[in-house]
Amino acid sequence: MSDQSSSIFKKIKTAAKLVLTGLALYLVFRKIDTDSLWDLAKSLHFFWLIPAIILFVFSKVATAFRLNLYFKNIDLYISEKQNWRLYLIGMFYNLFLPGGIGGDGYKVYLLNKHHKTAVKKLLQAVLLDRLGGLVAIVFLLFVFFLLVQVDIPWLESTWWNALMVLGLILTIPAFWLVQKFLFKDFLPSFVSANAWSFAGQIAQLICAYFILRALGIQEQILAYQLVFLLSSIVSVLPLTIGGVGARELVFIYAHTYAGIEETAAVAFSMIFFLITAGTSLVGAFVKVDWDEKSMEN
Repeated sequence: MSDQSSSIFKKIKTAAKLVLTGLALYLVFRKIDTDSLWDLAKSLHFFWLIPAIILFVFSKVATAFRLNLYFKNIDLYISEKQNWRLYLIGMFYNLFLPGGIGGDGYKVYLLNKHHKTAVKKLLQAVLLDRLGGLVAIVFLLFVFFLLVQVDIPWLESTWWNALMVLGLILTIPAFWLVQKFLFKDFLPSFVSANAWSFAGQIAQLICAYFILRALGIQEQILAYQLVFLLSSIVSVLPLTIGGVGARELVFIYAHTYAGIEETAAVAFSMIFFLITAGTSLVGAFVKVDWDEKSMEN
């Protein structure tokens, strides 16, 4: 593909994301009472947002540690400080510059440029990093589907619960097999990397709890967290800008079945996005000191 064709494709992709984001937000605000949303915003207990922000940042630090483990597996040694700064830059690119190279692509570019690590290995590392996060979400979803009553008859059946238990048993072994055959270089860090994956995702669930407390919600907490996990999977899909609109739509359409209040659910989703955006924005102001040597090299 020529540079001109690639540029046109990126512009079309960005325009499509903008349209889908706008459409998703339009559908969300058609279905909720904006006056109720505003009243909820005015009654927000801001104190609870402090631990929510701290837990969200910790979740990102945990996943940054996971990525650096994968880098070490391919003999790429950078300090945790360098890695964290690079991770923040990647978050900024992913959220605020969706039409360009993307955060993962930019990290691969910088690491290949400064450390001469093969692009193929770097791509495998960042792809496995994404898969590791997804596996943790899927595993926790199996747990929450067993714990939360969902108002869909077949989701409360014996065979569905058996399927959830089977999922719990097989998720981690299946992921190990995927790594063994497709990402063999990264097997040495399988246990520790997955531990960081779960630490990061559990931190986000606790973050979600504090956001709910900020909104004055003290009931159906597990139901909100179940829908939050579902929305996390949807937001990963490159359909809207930073998952905006997609998360909210999941909460809107799931509220009837999960027993959650839709206006509060949308408010929760928006606050989570603002925390994500605020943290990602820091990446615009940091730089990586490539002359700094890793203490672990």
